[in-house]
Amino acid sequence: MSLNAASESVTTNLALLPGFLDPVNLLNSFGTWVLVGLLLVVFIESGLLFPLLPGDSLLFTAGLIAASKSTDIEPFAPIWLLVILIPIAAILGDQVGFFIGSKGGTALFKSNDARFFKKKYIDESHAFFEKHGPITIILARFVPIVRTFAPVVAGASKMKYSLFLTYNVVGGILWGAGVTMLGYLLGQIDFIREHVDIIFIVIVLVSVLPIVIEVGKRMIKARKTPLAEATESIESQRDATS
Repeated sequence: MSLNAASESVTTNLALLPGFLDPVNLLNSFGTWVLVGLLLVVFIESGLLFPLLPGDSLLFTAGLIAASKSTDIEPFAPIWLLVILIPIAAILGDQVGFFIGSKGGTALFKSNDARFFKKKYIDESHAFFEKHGPITIILARFVPIVRTFAPVVAGASKMKYSLFLTYNVVGGILWGAGVTMLGYLLGQIDFIREHVDIIFIVIVLVSVLPIVIEVGKRMIKARKTPLAEATESIESQRDATS
């Protein structure tokens, strides 16, 4: 099975899923520029404020494909090259995000009506960094959406650059090389190689799960807000009359 055939199989089973969230379809869309496209996605998701990309699943899929030893799925790059270039792309992406935050981050968070950026995020993130320390930069790598905004918040919160750089490099290597190697090592297992179609589908479903959960939380919060405001209003009136 070629990468194109695998993409068609996954797309058939998950027809309602946006193409850019399907790691197999996304890799296939790059044609002969698969490696360049992969690195570009990692770079963008790491710091260019576009969080809706399948970062974890994309790296895992790349490692899985690199583990192929047959003509069923042709590897587009050797694993040693992937574990070198992917961390570099991730580190550079976070560097850009940090500088975006340090130069204009505060302005991005000024508007209370902004969809993603609010001033309170700066204050809360700064407090979080103060409490948990720079290891936050490493942990954020493994949390979809959060990893996109973590470097921006770090820059806007005036985190010391040398400290950010150190943890950015460590996090970039652990995430970029680690997740890719996980896919590669699991790709050595016969069961996984024999059921690659199912594995790809599972990867896609897992990749969109955090986004679905986040959207669900926002919908629940939006429904609760009017009730909370009404309750607060009633309590205020009760206090005023007592």
